[in-house]
Amino acid sequence: MSKTKRMPAFTFFALSLLAACLAAGQVFAKVDLVTLPARDKVQLTIYNSADLTLARDTRSLTLRKGRNRLQFSWANTLIDPTSLEMLPLSESRGILVRSLEYPPRVTGLGIWNLDSQVQGKVPFEITYFTSGISWRAYYLATLASDESTMRLEGYVRVNNNSGEDYENAETRLIVGKINLLDRIAELARRQEPYGRPGAVSPGVLPQPAYAAKYRMEEAAVGAKAAMEAPKEIRKEGLSEYFLYTIEGTEDVPDGWGKRLVSFAADTVPVRNLYRYEEEKYGQSSVRFLLFANDKEHRLGKEPIPDGLVKVFRRVDKEGRLSYVGAQDIKYVPKGEEVNLNLGSSDQVLVKPVLMEFTTDNYEWRDTHVITGWDEHRTVRVEVANYRDIPAKVEIRRNFPGNAWTLSNKGDYGAYEKVDADTVQYVIELPAHARKAFTYKLDLRTGSRAHR
Repeated sequence: MSKTKRMPAFTFFALSLLAACLAAGQVFAKVDLVTLPARDKVQLTIYNSADLTLARDTRSLTLRKGRNRLQFSWANTLIDPTSLEMLPLSESRGILVRSLEYPPRVTGLGIWNLDSQVQGKVPFEITYFTSGISWRAYYLATLASDESTMRLEGYVRVNNNSGEDYENAETRLIVGKINLLDRIAELARRQEPYGRPGAVSPGVLPQPAYAAKYRMEEAAVGAKAAMEAPKEIRKEGLSEYFLYTIEGTEDVPDGWGKRLVSFAADTVPVRNLYRYEEEKYGQSSVRFLLFANDKEHRLGKEPIPDGLVKVFRRVDKEGRLSYVGAQDIKYVPKGEEVNLNLGSSDQVLVKPVLMEFTTDNYEWRDTHVITGWDEHRTVRVEVANYRDIPAKVEIRRNFPGNAWTLSNKGDYGAYEKVDADTVQYVIELPAHARKAFTYKLDLRTGSRAHR
């Protein structure tokens, strides 16, 4: 079964213009229409912190001397008509883009008015913002069998649901948070681009407040990807943002999605850490994988965008893998540490046991009401490592209030005070080893807490 090719959004037709004019109740006399040729190229700059893409569409238009009227349609797309801009890339002194008109009672249709002192083909760039194009980062981490290092691979996936096909597209990805004055999708669906019917007055069209900001940022980038270079992603710093350029070009039809390699780093040093804190994680220890986005960890060339990290472990010489866990990570600047939460573990167990509990030093009010007392708790904490490799465990104990003292019993029991009501013990266990320590907590409560 053959598939009917959908007409691109930017298409010029005499019949569609005539229909639009009749629907609007107006007749345009002596209108010369220029048929818009296929795109020479298009550049898409996609932001990942907002539903926003800047498109730069380059085409060669055939002009005649004098007045030229150019019709285009953005119907059934998420293009923001208020952001449209058309500029000649050559002969700029001989061409004046006078206005962009929106015929009344006609949706998704605009007419450019140009005055030209030249005749023939002239390259133009049409720029606009659109919604519906997105990208997301994904990461694959493969631990060595001893879990001291890992291979980290980064990918990006681009998806197009904008309603428009983009052929021969150069794709650039922006990492960084932006603030929008308007929502592009809402502007695209507005009945009239500026909220009321009728032609726009001649002259330069008003642009959204954020348009100038992005034009300045785009101008600062300069370099473009080589059209025939092997597919890879080039990274550049751009003020508070970071730019990833996918070199070469791709067809990006509506409904399209594709995964591309971003980077790969071998033998990245990592640390395994198990954390136990009942108030935060419940009664299970939680496994974390720690590394940093810096040179010491064979990373740090660029920020790491938001994305899902899936972790596997190499289990034998044949390279077979076992699944460890996954976590979504937030944007990681250069030099910052990453703590991957891989979930609860049943291989490293921590078990606190209350061995003794007593109270004394009661304070009374009117001999009938107890207003304060001291509590004495003796707790034994047992830690077991059932893994084939050593394990480092952080154990946090939270105490009510800050009127307490802590003493330890046995050979082990050094602790660090984290805050006013939290202490932390750190234990290193060899493979298949057990350790235990005991502490005594003396706690003053009620009116005794102020003594």
